[in-house]
Amino acid sequence: MNKVECEVAALSSSPSPGGAYALILKEVYGNRKLPIVIGQFEAQAIALELQGEKPSRPLTHDLIKTIIENLGATVEEIVITELRDSTYYAKIVLEQSALTNEVDARPSDAIAIALRTQSPIFVSERVFDLAGFISTGDTVADAMEEEERVKETNSGRESKVAALQNQLREALENEDYERAAWLRDEINKLQGGFSQH
Repeated sequence: MNKVECEVAALSSSPSPGGAYALILKEVYGNRKLPIVIGQFEAQAIALELQGEKPSRPLTHDLIKTIIENLGATVEEIVITELRDSTYYAKIVLEQSALTNEVDARPSDAIAIALRTQSPIFVSERVFDLAGFISTGDTVADAMEEEERVKETNSGRESKVAALQNQLREALENEDYERAAWLRDEINKLQGGFSQH
């Protein structure tokens, strides 16, 4: 798999109308960016680590880091491997005693752990091809460009809304709240509302 090293470029400071936050990854040696919609708790965990704040008691991602270290393992990298049905998939690559193990994870959790373990963040080239956009260096222009790109791909608006509503019901039934938040925001956008990417 061709993969690109990335860093966290931005995290929205306030939620979109649906309560989701926008996390922007930027490739280290290039101008492409990748927007990912994440939930409130993951956004808080990432923001705390980016700001260097340590909670008085360990949060879930801090606990996972401690468990990994106590078992003698290290996080080699995290990789956002694919985008399927509007959902991103990631793997946490662990190394212990010269053995490598890949653990399936939500990208938001994987990134929160990567930041805590100072591990590299990678995105597959295919994911960038599907959902990335070129950064102009101006965040407002980037946001407008990305919004325009989304609008261009939204042909057949009414049928798309119906399909997204079915996917939203499915996501809620499966308790996939990250995907549900993203789907709700997409529906609002198609119906004339605005949501952050």
